Amino acid sequence: MTPLPQARANAALLTQPPSPAAPPFGGEAVGPAVSAGAWPARVVVGGVGLDPVTEDEVVRRVEAELAAGRGGHIVTPNVDICRAVAKDAALRELVGAAEVVVADGMPLVWAARMLGTPVPGRVTGADLIWSLSRLAARRGWPVYLLGGPPGAAAAAAGELAGRHPRLRVCGVDAPPYGFDATEQGRRLVRRQVVRARPRLVFVGLGFPRQDLLIGELRRELPGAWFVGCGAAIAFAAGTVSRAPRWMRRAGLEWLFRLACEPGRLARRYLVDDAPFALRLLVTARAGRLRRRSAP
Repeated sequence: MTPLPQARANAALLTQPPSPAAPPFGGEAVGPAVSAGAWPARVVVGGVGLDPVTEDEVVRRVEAELAAGRGGHIVTPNVDICRAVAKDAALRELVGAAEVVVADGMPLVWAARMLGTPVPGRVTGADLIWSLSRLAARRGWPVYLLGGPPGAAAAAAGELAGRHPRLRVCGVDAPPYGFDATEQGRRLVRRQVVRARPRLVFVGLGFPRQDLLIGELRRELPGAWFVGCGAAIAFAAGTVSRAPRWMRRAGLEWLFRLACEPGRLARRYLVDDAPFALRLLVTARAGRLRRRSAP
């Protein structure tokens, strides 16, 4: 995964002045991006501050904030995102500024456990698109689907509405690749979203593109919640198959996706992500052992 050109500059404009860099493999508790009552302190894993919460807790947080007229941003880091964040302070700040940051990848869950700062488990965009749509249907909040391959957003809307008949999808869009390389392209996409007036927006463009665009959209829709959801729209549409539940629980979803899309994912998973994940786990284990042996 290669950040967009000028991602550093764009991310810096969308966040507060950078805070001191997080240690790359962490474990220390840090404060959440926003005050959220009893919301627990974040723990740093792989250079990213994670909220140690369940999917149900995320849904309840979104419901409470939307009911109060407050918007937000959900990021679901995996190893690939952590690898990018570890190399780029502006992207680290972009992720850290989100109201909710939850572990998508099992290596992050394992590392957090090894560090002695466990998180309850994975909370993925592919699951949140269903649970948050259920919430939106129950509360009458319109949703918008942005991203995925051609036709995927419309197909996903049909699948979501089929499961939740009261769901109101106020818009879908699958903009062409590279639309966000120009201000005009981003403005046209933003205009469609803003006109639809959604309360909940799923943006599946891949990191950091989806999250940079979310930063721009939040200025125009401050009362909406945005989920950077990667391939979740394509999963919901059925255009991309998701791994069986047992593989997801065992941390083998990457292997299933690699088998389905070897040409696109082989380098990312085997050359880039695997060494980072191994180093993350080894470092976490070593840190835990050092703390245990300390007098």
